[in-house]
Amino acid sequence: MTEIVRETSETRVSVTLDASPTAASVDTATTDPFLDHMLTVLGRYAGFGLTVEARGDLPHHLIEDVAITLGVALHDETPEACTRYADATVVMDEAMVQVALDLGGRSYYEGPLPSSLYDHFLRSLAENARMTLHVRVLRGTDRHHVVEAAFKALGLALAKAVAPGDAVFSTKGSVKLERRRLA
Repeated sequence: MTEIVRETSETRVSVTLDASPTAASVDTATTDPFLDHMLTVLGRYAGFGLTVEARGDLPHHLIEDVAITLGVALHDETPEACTRYADATVVMDEAMVQVALDLGGRSYYEGPLPSSLYDHFLRSLAENARMTLHVRVLRGTDRHHVVEAAFKALGLALAKAVAPGDAVFSTKGSVKLERRRLA
């Protein structure tokens, strides 16, 4: 289980994430009902234990900082020996969205979603989780349905990707980064 707290002059975000397969309990309180709905969908479809408490001055700041904090927690929770690659396609009424991802430590996002705020959420999440994330909107006219289908597909793909693997799935072996603070 990982807890990350991010505080700026614009926002305060606390995320607790447990990516173990038996953790599936989600509790969100962000002051934004649609963001709470998307985080609940993401956590439940991923099977994660997820608690998010957040407040902010503007919707853009709140949504971005929740994505950043959740991304850092997801990176910290990703086991070194995991399945790593996964994809999922979800239909929701007229919407159909496909998500493919790689938790191998390389940040990249390819979208877009028909909502600039939630497209930015996914970009910020991918960058901070150090995940390659591709989202393809195959069909859809209702922005709510498209965004929700994307979050459901992302959750399903994450559930598969964080599943334990026998070894580090890479021809490079594991990649070690050392952080040093220099004066």
